[in-house]
Amino acid sequence: MNTVEAIEGDYLETKKDNLIFDVKGLFHPNNRKICFLRFYPAPEGDRIREGVKYKKIYDLKDRYSLLREKFPKYLFFSKELDLEMQGVRNEDIKQIYNPREYLKTISDKDNLTNIEKYSIMICELFIDDGGIPKDSIGITGSSMVNLNKHDSDIDLIIYGTKTSLEFQDNLKRILEDPNNCRPYNSKEYKKHFQWRVGGSSITFKDFIKSEKRKIHQGKFHGIDFFIRYITSPEDWQGNYYDYKYKDMGRIKLLAEIINSTDSIFTPCSYKIKVKEVLNTSVKSSEINFDNMREVNSFRGRFCEQAIKGEIVLVEGKLEEVNFKNEKKYYRILLRDQVLDKMILLS
Repeated sequence: MNTVEAIEGDYLETKKDNLIFDVKGLFHPNNRKICFLRFYPAPEGDRIREGVKYKKIYDLKDRYSLLREKFPKYLFFSKELDLEMQGVRNEDIKQIYNPREYLKTISDKDNLTNIEKYSIMICELFIDDGGIPKDSIGITGSSMVNLNKHDSDIDLIIYGTKTSLEFQDNLKRILEDPNNCRPYNSKEYKKHFQWRVGGSSITFKDFIKSEKRKIHQGKFHGIDFFIRYITSPEDWQGNYYDYKYKDMGRIKLLAEIINSTDSIFTPCSYKIKVKEVLNTSVKSSEINFDNMREVNSFRGRFCEQAIKGEIVLVEGKLEEVNFKNEKKYYRILLRDQVLDKMILLS
């Protein structure tokens, strides 16, 4: 599989400010890459890279606030997405970091750090026991840009639609075998709960319904790992300019999942059938809810959230989607850490 520059899982570094961004999505404008701030130089930072202290920033609102205050050039309004986005112009990019290239680089090293050693080991396990081609897996996250801490996670990217779906089935067996690769236990789920949905109104009881079934995350030799799956380029429909999104406000509804095949991927997608609209800022006369087709998210917390036939409570941003000015439908985008939710009901 050919490497496509600057897609989900890649990181990039800016020339002037030495900021590190994580690339989001599969499509970008012609003049810049859509990406979100992840690390920035700061005297109080607890990570050191080439003699410079860096600080990690996770909360989406905090990322926007910092850029607006100190680095506004990395914010722009996308007419296509109808949303203020973070992004770096092509001429301001110093380097793009690729997970597959990083795996190759550390595989050739003699003196490995602890996180590098176990990252390679889990990749080899998934290649040997999971049937993943060597060029279809990579290592992303803080270690890829040399900003990891001693307790950092192992973040993996698996590329290819068919490869990902087949491996997901094999992963069930791998997690059951005696190989130091296992799902989370009850105590770890409670800690995970605070990190995933802290600040929201979601209860642990609702959280664990979906979370306990997810297999793209767990522990390897005591280290947290998280897998992100990326579809094959031939399955990417259109390009950045083929889609026009319109913000319609917020919506809360009950829906039946009619297809969950793409729930493992980033971005994840669920095809839905609306059962009941509970609350919306849009007048019912302005939208045909029979044309509400899907729930989407770029956030890993919503992967593997529900399967075909299940009923879910969904609350998020309502968007009108216009594809190539020919096909119009509606979707719910799950983006906000606190407000957005997808809860399994039955």
